[in-house]
Amino acid sequence: MDFDVDAWREELQSYRAQKDDQFASSRQSPLPPEEREGFGGLEYFEPDPDYRVEATVELVDSDETVTMETTADGEQLYERAARLHFELADASGETAEHTLVAYQRVDHEGGSLFIPFRDKTTGQQTYPGGRYMELHTEGELEDGATVPLDFNLAYSPFCAYSEAYECPLPPQENWLEVAVAAGERHEG
Repeated sequence: MDFDVDAWREELQSYRAQKDDQFASSRQSPLPPEEREGFGGLEYFEPDPDYRVEATVELVDSDETVTMETTADGEQLYERAARLHFELADASGETAEHTLVAYQRVDHEGGSLFIPFRDKTTGQQTYPGGRYMELHTEGELEDGATVPLDFNLAYSPFCAYSEAYECPLPPQENWLEVAVAAGERHEG
């Protein structure tokens, strides 16, 4: 993995500052209006380049629909687009291979792929409903290609901040057996 860590850290901090500003002042903020004025920013794990990994793409050629339960007892339909295989170290430093499925919402074309997941921080240091990542790709994903997967960009869904939102819950195939101490924290 060859990238400029200083530039990456600076870009990540800038992204977080912009997101905090959006939460505090935007009409699209998930925070209730009465909480925006005193909002001091989201909580994050410290940026850690070890949580920016290279994932190998395994395209999924199936029309099978995955029904994800939501926080409001509803359901949303997705299709598996790819399995992302990557290595991640656990708390003891032992590296193991893991897989996350990237989904495409049924009836939504293009854009990014949706990666909902749970890990060993879920419900303790992070939102109990799991966290999300987006995989933005240029052009078509190719089988066997490698893509960066940056857990420092993992975020809590809007329903972590307001019950007005309905958020999909990560399916069991995306429950990691490792703590991912990266991205947004959620004390709540």
